[in-house]
Amino acid sequence: MPNEAVVHIIDDDDAARDALAFLLDCHDFTTRTYSSAVQFLKDLGALERGCIITDVRMPELTGVELVERLKSLGVKSPIIVITGHADVPMAIQALRAGVTNFIEKPFSDDVIVEAVRSALASQQDRGELESERSRIAEHLATLSGREREVMEGLVDGKANKVIAYDLGISARTVEVYRANVMTKMGARTLSELVRMVMIARLA
Repeated sequence: MPNEAVVHIIDDDDAARDALAFLLDCHDFTTRTYSSAVQFLKDLGALERGCIITDVRMPELTGVELVERLKSLGVKSPIIVITGHADVPMAIQALRAGVTNFIEKPFSDDVIVEAVRSALASQQDRGELESERSRIAEHLATLSGREREVMEGLVDGKANKVIAYDLGISARTVEVYRANVMTKMGARTLSELVRMVMIARLA
């Protein structure tokens, strides 16, 4: 059964692009091809969930420049860069810009197929994390200012009495706010609350 995710292939070499698309199609991946990074960016608004494969050396906009442009736009799809031996320094630059992997030419079919599978798996995990982060943000938005202050104290490992002293309120009042925080956040334990806040801070 074909994957729901789409593998976006960007390469100005028609033969190489078509061969890679055919290979991935044969392994039940859904592919979409682009002859340039510029063409890909024009269709960016309709970007489906999936991963991106781009060659390094392309006219108008190189693969590295594309990676940097996507990063600046907040695109979080995993990116695989394909590079010739002489382009390795450029590929390392792309890694620093946040690509998932870079593969030197010539590469075997198994190498590229496995790279795509790994990229899509990591993208799925990221998607689940983003969904959870969104839910947590919705819960955080329901907290009052004082409840958020108490929550921050709890996450920092402070005892109720210390939080009460810091905020100039009674320990009993802190307990009330703490109960409200746990209820609004849907956290059953303090460790669960801490985890939620850590995930929210990754944004």
